[in-house]
Amino acid sequence: MSGRPDLRTLAVELQSLGVRTRGDADVETRAGGAGPADAGFLWFEGTPLTVPVHADYTRHSPYELVLDAERRRGTLYRDDVEVGSVSLPERPRIYDLETADGIPYWKIALMHLDSLASTVMQRCVYWGTDEQCHFCSIGTTLAGGRTIPTKTPELLAEVAEAAARLDGARDVTLTTGSPNRDDRGASYMARCAAAVRESSDLPVQVQIEPPQDFGWFARLKDSGVEAMGIHLETYDQDLLATVAPGKAAQGVETYLAAWEAAVEVFGRGQVSTYYILGLGESIESVVEGCKAAIERGVYPFVVPLRPSPGSIRANDTPPSPEYVREVYERVAPLLAEAGIMSQNARAGCVRCQACSALSTFEQVYGGERNGDPPVAAPV
Repeated sequence: MSGRPDLRTLAVELQSLGVRTRGDADVETRAGGAGPADAGFLWFEGTPLTVPVHADYTRHSPYELVLDAERRRGTLYRDDVEVGSVSLPERPRIYDLETADGIPYWKIALMHLDSLASTVMQRCVYWGTDEQCHFCSIGTTLAGGRTIPTKTPELLAEVAEAAARLDGARDVTLTTGSPNRDDRGASYMARCAAAVRESSDLPVQVQIEPPQDFGWFARLKDSGVEAMGIHLETYDQDLLATVAPGKAAQGVETYLAAWEAAVEVFGRGQVSTYYILGLGESIESVVEGCKAAIERGVYPFVVPLRPSPGSIRANDTPPSPEYVREVYERVAPLLAEAGIMSQNARAGCVRCQACSALSTFEQVYGGERNGDPPVAAPV
């Protein structure tokens, strides 16, 4: 490739190939957990991105980021040709705080650029069984001492208030392993969301599996939740049975029905589903799955596989940039035609957008970025 790549190419390549780093600064990363992990947080020309920086495959990346600790910036190169400047987020101020009984705030919730996120219950009925999701490493963070088993509503409220005040947090994402096969944690998540809203007034997304009683969606909204994540991961049913057998046992039809019920409560574009690229699916199955979501008013948050240490698929590599780009180029016009664009999301992964480059492809159809980098409160 000669010359500077355009933003869409850059975002796709960085997320598939990762970036090598050198210099006197660290890129803030998140290791392990229930979602995309093992990646660094950065801004490139106002675009938020999470980019692999420590995985073995990044050694072969054409991208290198030379870091300047004093300025919290870096210069990005591709094959030794300068691409542009990158800004690094400041270390969140909440990371230097702890609760009255000595729990560090960073064990309760993490700043994902301008979003505060927490895995509320660090356990799942699938973990360590033959139903375990192959891409998930939820059990590793607890084993590594990087979190606590369960975050109480009071703890989450305390951290959310501080994150909004000190670090410019704009929303809160609450996810969880499935603690049971009934409400999937909905009742507890409602209590947590209510506490967060009362303390910080930040919009909240809750991510859970479909509860048996879809009436929980209305109860979650009454608690202050503004957006839902109900993640199917892949629309290929045979593949789902392999990589997420616990979810497959519920059946794709259960997810479709849950999407419809949730959209009735939260509105079009305020419900989302993850689709992970690189698990072994075909492009056609991804596009079919995105159409099924969009037709029901659900935003398909398409992300490349980010192999997480401790997961069953830890030794995989992300899909090629060409593969990912083709998917984005086919999905973005579907979103535009339906009027379901990422900048309209009120909370959650779709509002943050950093783990997917799909939103950069929406810009071709009039999509816009959802805000600038946050500004921390003055000292």
